[in-house]
Amino acid sequence: MGLSVSLATGLYGISFGAISVAAGLSFWQTVALSALMFTGGSQFAFVGVIAGAGGVGQLANVASTGGAALGAASLLGVRNWIYGMQNNARLKVRGGKKLLAAHLTIDESTAVASAQSEPEEIRRGFWVTGVGVWLLWNVFTMVGAVIGGAIGDPATWGLDGAAVAAFCGLLWPRLKSGNAAALAVLCAGITLIAVPAVPAGMPILIAAAVAALAGTRRRKRVGTRRRKRGEVL
Repeated sequence: MGLSVSLATGLYGISFGAISVAAGLSFWQTVALSALMFTGGSQFAFVGVIAGAGGVGQLANVASTGGAALGAASLLGVRNWIYGMQNNARLKVRGGKKLLAAHLTIDESTAVASAQSEPEEIRRGFWVTGVGVWLLWNVFTMVGAVIGGAIGDPATWGLDGAAVAAFCGLLWPRLKSGNAAALAVLCAGITLIAVPAVPAGMPILIAAAVAALAGTRRRKRVGTRRRKRGEVL
């Protein structure tokens, strides 16, 4: 599972490399973004703001545009902080390994780890996916930066849908109950409504907050029912 998700996600790195160079960033600046920022949504947001300002060579106000690009990227990266709290409790890593785990905490590594039930498989899923995505994402970023516009629109190759398809494959087996399916539909609807109304990065955070609230309320209801049954017994 980790390897298949790594391949699906890594291939889309071609698109980022091509778009980043087209926005005016150099080959090494593009590589640095993938190696150090390493969160696809934030990277696309960063170069998207720069491209919208006319590219690096056309920026009228470097400071303000750079600040806007950094702000958009940071907002999208907030979700990784939320994932980090969850992964910290599950992985129980220490020392320098914790820094590495933090860097590899992304949508894909968290999703694959969450899809496992055994502690050892949770750890294996996280590390295989995290390392696999990092390696392939960076390799294909370099490929995209080199060949640039020669590949045409990445959407025609289906690369824009590869990561989405992988996430749907991870999510589907977890929708075993009516509550889980209903919550997934609710959060998807909220995201679609929020996309045109709020800044990039906010829709997923709003949907996550709704899911967390729903989960908290459900746990409270289950706890209340169990206490009542205990009182009756």
